[in-house]
Amino acid sequence: MGRDPRDLVYVQFALILAFFVAWPQLSWAQRLGCACLYAMGIGWNLDSVSHNFIHNPFFAWEPLNRLTSFVLTFELGTPQTMYDYVHMRHHAGNSDRIGADGKTIDPISLYQYGADGKVEPARSYIFRQFWRDDGPFTVARAIAAKRPKQARQALQEFWAMVALYAVLAVLNWRFVLFLAPFYYLGQCISFLIAWYEHAGANPDLPIATGVSTYGRLYNWAFLNNGYHAEHHHRPKVHWTAMRALREETREAQAAAGVRTLRWPHFLGFLDGASRAVPTARRAAAG
Repeated sequence: MGRDPRDLVYVQFALILAFFVAWPQLSWAQRLGCACLYAMGIGWNLDSVSHNFIHNPFFAWEPLNRLTSFVLTFELGTPQTMYDYVHMRHHAGNSDRIGADGKTIDPISLYQYGADGKVEPARSYIFRQFWRDDGPFTVARAIAAKRPKQARQALQEFWAMVALYAVLAVLNWRFVLFLAPFYYLGQCISFLIAWYEHAGANPDLPIATGVSTYGRLYNWAFLNNGYHAEHHHRPKVHWTAMRALREETREAQAAAGVRTLRWPHFLGFLDGASRAVPTARRAAAG
């Protein structure tokens, strides 16, 4: 594919530091432009580099993986080990429907705050899901129940992130304050992608638990994240093998009615078929 996600981790971190250093010399228009790129970088990384790192760690030597986990934490504002835990629960449930206990297995399931068995409307999910996430100490306790070593690493990442941004705030509090809403925007971009990755999928059929899109540019930039039905069907398959997996399962996907989009996930609202996805609000209105 001509790009190495290991390099992209450090390039993004370097760009954030460059933004901090250049801040005093930038005009407000330039600051706004860079902050928008920062937000888009968060959404992109969470659904490409950081995501692939969860399923296929980049290095055979564990200390390098731990270092990479810290760097991802710094640039995304989310402890990577905690993201790993939440994401694997996402795969355990595959955006599942609400069960008999009134809950979903997947903590970011589209059905969690839906009604009448429908998915939650996109706007509500995208802008509210961030505020529903469990806090870092709650997640760390959940990890510790089975993996105390990983829980310690998760907290180390969290406190290292807090320390880094505290230092940046001491050096230039205006920069950190200005960046805060764009951090939230970046998280919203990731939830926008998540909604279109699963709206209209069938959480009860393993081969059809994701929604795919096969545009070349999107998949080049997002490390084949468009092959999302394929990824949820076999999550350990390396991102470079997604096209082959698509060909291998094409007939089975067609038989299962796997949903696809013509647009990238983050532009899924432009796809006419996406308007046919039943949501709680539409069901209530109907």
